[in-house]
Amino acid sequence: MLFVIGGFLALGLGILGIILPLLPTTPFLLLASFCFVKGSERFERWFKGTKIYQRHLESFVRERAMTLKKKLTILLFADAMIAIPFFLLNSIIIRGILLFIILYKYYYFFTKIKTVQTNKGVRHPVKNSHGV
Repeated sequence: MLFVIGGFLALGLGILGIILPLLPTTPFLLLASFCFVKGSERFERWFKGTKIYQRHLESFVRERAMTLKKKLTILLFADAMIAIPFFLLNSIIIRGILLFIILYKYYYFFTKIKTVQTNKGVRHPVKNSHGV
């Protein structure tokens, strides 16, 4: 039951992330998916049938790929969250661990997750009157 509640909380934050550019949508929806998988087969099926899942997660789950914009949004939001304890705490050990986490997530995102081009704004060559 806790996983289902966590799934709905993460889903709510993911939906807020669609509306608010400061919140990254994908990590919250991935968390919601994880929670629903662990919590209830029924809620997992329901979530995977929603347009939110299909629009924001399905291609990532299937292809393990993201656009560069989506990667940077996630990484920069995570950096902002990590910066809070980094500057509030004076422990060199904790700061070192946080720096390691930052470096590792950039390594992971750019070596393990493919970067795909978005279809928006793609210009196709215009043919002249001769069809060339």
